[in-house]
Amino acid sequence: MTSRQHHRPGGFRNPHAHPRHGSGELLKWLPKFLLQPWQRPDFPLRTPDLSAFDEARDALTWIGHSTFLVQWGGRRLLTDPVFGARASPIGFAGPRRLVPPALRIDQLPKPDLVLISHNHYDHLDEGSVRRLARRHPTLTFVVPLGLKAWFAARGWHQVVELDWWQSAEVGGLRVHAVPAQHFSGRTARDRNRTLWCGFIVEDPAGRKLFFAGDTGYSPDFRDIGARFAPVDLALIPIGAYAPRWFMKAMHVDPDEAVQIHQDLQSRQSVAMHWGTFRLTEEPLDEPPQRLRAALAAAGVDEQRFWVLEHGETRRL
Repeated sequence: MTSRQHHRPGGFRNPHAHPRHGSGELLKWLPKFLLQPWQRPDFPLRTPDLSAFDEARDALTWIGHSTFLVQWGGRRLLTDPVFGARASPIGFAGPRRLVPPALRIDQLPKPDLVLISHNHYDHLDEGSVRRLARRHPTLTFVVPLGLKAWFAARGWHQVVELDWWQSAEVGGLRVHAVPAQHFSGRTARDRNRTLWCGFIVEDPAGRKLFFAGDTGYSPDFRDIGARFAPVDLALIPIGAYAPRWFMKAMHVDPDEAVQIHQDLQSRQSVAMHWGTFRLTEEPLDEPPQRLRAALAAAGVDEQRFWVLEHGETRRL
């Protein structure tokens, strides 16, 4: 049964108490952030091993930010596909991509489904969606509640819309939408009109993939663990966390990413949501360093939580 604590008139809310993350806090933080000096690391960009996706076994490639190509139970899925040069509604301003996508859309092996966690520009890119839909006319998108209308307005109707804890059979996989602590909005006037979520994807053998989407830490992860643990593979954000007084409500830091790994009893986790766009104050190469320290402090083997290079492919 779906709990409706996260519903409110005209939209949605986070049911757990958290620090404020509204327009007042944004206006306090943003000018300092925009004026802050920063250094651009020279991140390597690997050539993905697409032969891994011709085999029967599972594999994944980190395309960048929260975008993965994953082969899971013989099906291919794509997470939060963002292939554009900016995470922005306009082409001349907003966060610029610092590392090119490891694959172009025309290079992708045909995906069976696409997961969209929410409608922020670094997770839902209209140009990428349009190119995917044109190239793969039978492709199905799985989205949180309220977001189907955005796709329909652009002429795309092969969309499965889910509330938290709802499930659907899609492309031979069972997809569950699970809670996240975040928010939505593509303009100043539509905050929280559509839902945000993570996903659990079960293959025919019952193995479980978790895709966190974008989230702060909350008791939701213990609830997800109670329903689905152990999880076989978890894609967990580790970046965009500073300063904590502003970002803690909506973005986990590496210590909280390790806590999610533990809450889900994840057999293998993979870091995401770092190193592709400059969204917050921490140095762009800091999240993996802090993740290693957090794993050591928690007594978790580093090999249980991979940090991939852009474009890197791993067979599972």
